Amino acid sequence: MAAEQPSTVDPGLVARHAAVEAGVAEACRAAGRARDEVTLIVVTKFHPASLIRDLAALDVHDVGENRHQDAAPKAAELADLPLTWHFVGQLQSNKARAVAEYARVIHSVDRDSLVTALARTERPLDVFLEVNLTDDPGRGGAEPGALLPLAERVLEHPALTLRGVMAVAPIDKDARAAFARLRGLSERLRTVAPHAAAISAGMSGDYAEAIAEGATHLRIGAAITGKRPERP
Repeated sequence: MAAEQPSTVDPGLVARHAAVEAGVAEACRAAGRARDEVTLIVVTKFHPASLIRDLAALDVHDVGENRHQDAAPKAAELADLPLTWHFVGQLQSNKARAVAEYARVIHSVDRDSLVTALARTERPLDVFLEVNLTDDPGRGGAEPGALLPLAERVLEHPALTLRGVMAVAPIDKDARAAFARLRGLSERLRTVAPHAAAISAGMSGDYAEAIAEGATHLRIGAAITGKRPERP
């Protein structure tokens, strides 16, 4: 049951959060899945710490950020809250140690050098391997053919727990088909890491399709937070 909502929480935020929760529950029912199989991560990119505090009042505990320079001060300001911070953006290897100071889950591991940098922090981290589902090599994510060698690198480091795969559906392709492909890659990953069954997929416009294809972690921003402020 959600925590009692303080009167200061924006009614629009309350309504958007409730609508997405209802949508997730319905998508789970349609897919024959239990709601508790799916973790809802609210991505708070460019929003102030005060919005995250309001989300916590709505019983949100998983928060996603994609820029270290924005996330670090928010995490420090909100250290009194029981939040799990997920880093969902592209991560430079030279920022791995700083991000590991507050984030407990990294969704964008896509190369050997980043695995090495995260392992050197010696902090326990859950990691997802990001896969590029487009034909553009400039997009974030490892090529599908590099997935298993990258997984093997993660498995070499005791501080890193390999959770599964992550991807963003291509804008110009059918989301359901993209997530079906990701599900196949998840099955391939489990041939070398049977425990790594999680799938981080689905955003504001395609989370129902992601749930239908087995997503366990949704990364939802504007559908809950509302329009993002202008980029600082």
